Amino acid sequence: MILREKADIRTVLYMVTTTALLLIQWNVTGFTLWLYPAYLFFSVAVAVIAHNHNHLPVWRNRLLNIFTDYWLTLFYGFPAFGWIPTHNLNHHKLNNKEGDYTITYRMSESNNLVTLLTYPSISSYHQQKPIRDYMKRLWNTNRTNFYLAASQYVVLALYYIAVLLLDWQKALLFVVIPHQVALFSILIFNYVQHVHADEESQYDHSRNFVGPMLNTMLFNNGFHTIHHEKAGLHWSKTPEAFKQIQPMIDPALNERSFWGYMIRVYILALFAPKLRTSSKRAARMQHRETTIRKPETTVVSPR
Repeated sequence: MILREKADIRTVLYMVTTTALLLIQWNVTGFTLWLYPAYLFFSVAVAVIAHNHNHLPVWRNRLLNIFTDYWLTLFYGFPAFGWIPTHNLNHHKLNNKEGDYTITYRMSESNNLVTLLTYPSISSYHQQKPIRDYMKRLWNTNRTNFYLAASQYVVLALYYIAVLLLDWQKALLFVVIPHQVALFSILIFNYVQHVHADEESQYDHSRNFVGPMLNTMLFNNGFHTIHHEKAGLHWSKTPEAFKQIQPMIDPALNERSFWGYMIRVYILALFAPKLRTSSKRAARMQHRETTIRKPETTVVSPR
């Protein structure tokens, strides 16, 4: 089979559907309230596919994987290779520790609506450095891969120029906004999966969303702890692998519903502070500081 895993038939169907939705809206229906939200959902799914393809390429054939890289670049809104320096070589190595360009506590240890909404821009800005460094390294060590990576920038730029010249209003609706939704959403996912977890813990370093709806629709993206434990494991195999380590994870980090968590923590908690998350990272640091500063007990010998 040319697909690496049979389950990626779903991935290919998502890619075909996303492409079809763009063409139908651009050429036939225009903007419609019933079709556009579905298109935005598939744009978010593209971001998840880009993540999965980066860890374990969809195809066994190199040329098909390169083609998929270009497709992802056009529908994700950023060169697909960008996951390598920012995610594979950095985030998975450090897992929200100092030095991770995607750390959730760069500006604040809090977890609230402000930190949630500002995180994508801040994280995106800081991720540009490892991408530049990676390109420089490719130039010096692997020119073929350098040109492949650089060509993704070129293809994306030409795509933007073409659609904007064809119809700037359609380009805004069907290209620019979906790209921004995809990029924003995947960074939001990273934020909520790590904020207020304990980056130094073996199993409590990530938050999981274990409900069936999210995971069915977005390729089991909610099972994040096991993803960090076995980054090369195909997305279709993560639920079973997650079950093996679930008893070792603090139940507070296993959320049933993604939207339930978002509404509770970022909206309802504005009015009911008790609904806020408790930082396991802060608790660990406080415990460590208390232990270090704890005065030694002086034993006085009787005279």
